[in-house]
Amino acid sequence: MRTHFSLGPFIGVFLTLAFATLAAKGHTVIVYPGWRENNLHSNGTVDETNGAGVAIRSNTSELLYPYGMQWIYPCGGTVTSTNRTKWPINGGAISFQPGWFPGHKTALIYINLGMGTTPLNMSLPMVPPFQITGPTVAPYPGTFCLPQVPLPANISVKAGDNATIQVVEAARHGAVLYNVEPVTRDNCFNSTNITSSTIYAIPDKPTNAAHVTAIFTALGVMPLLLAGYYFSIML
Repeated sequence: MRTHFSLGPFIGVFLTLAFATLAAKGHTVIVYPGWRENNLHSNGTVDETNGAGVAIRSNTSELLYPYGMQWIYPCGGTVTSTNRTKWPINGGAISFQPGWFPGHKTALIYINLGMGTTPLNMSLPMVPPFQITGPTVAPYPGTFCLPQVPLPANISVKAGDNATIQVVEAARHGAVLYNVEPVTRDNCFNSTNITSSTIYAIPDKPTNAAHVTAIFTALGVMPLLLAGYYFSIML
């Protein structure tokens, strides 16, 4: 029996969710929240764009995305949406499928926030970065979920504010894919074939300050990861 994860009342800040993924010729599909629009789209050739990720086709107004729309920062080629959905001001769930296309066996995950209707940047980290590991470099099924992603510390928001959440998935070789998602109600669970781990560095001769920083960086994301596995076990 699959248990639904309840987010409680949606009485929070209005958020358009931008999901950036860094992967090897692939795309990441966001399960929760549901996406703003389908940007699994590519057209044109690199010759037509002179190697650029996006360009206007000659003598037309058509935009060309030879590598795919999701390569375009910050929202995968999609524009600011007027169809915004409420997301709790005390945080909520984010769930995605990292193995939708090839090249996502391992990845680093970053979750950031940009404030305003059209953010100037996505420079407010919401959780410390962490790594996910899938079963293969080939496409694979499965969902990864953080059931409670908080807003960044020391920011002030109120009901009705606009913001954008950006999830970055960095694969082994580099190359950036982006996706933008509005909020929908859905299940939030972790598949058993996808694992996660914290990220920290230990220098050859660590100073006390560096060692303490590494430990607290690693510990910062652990409650989120453990909560995700708890909900996975409950499914």
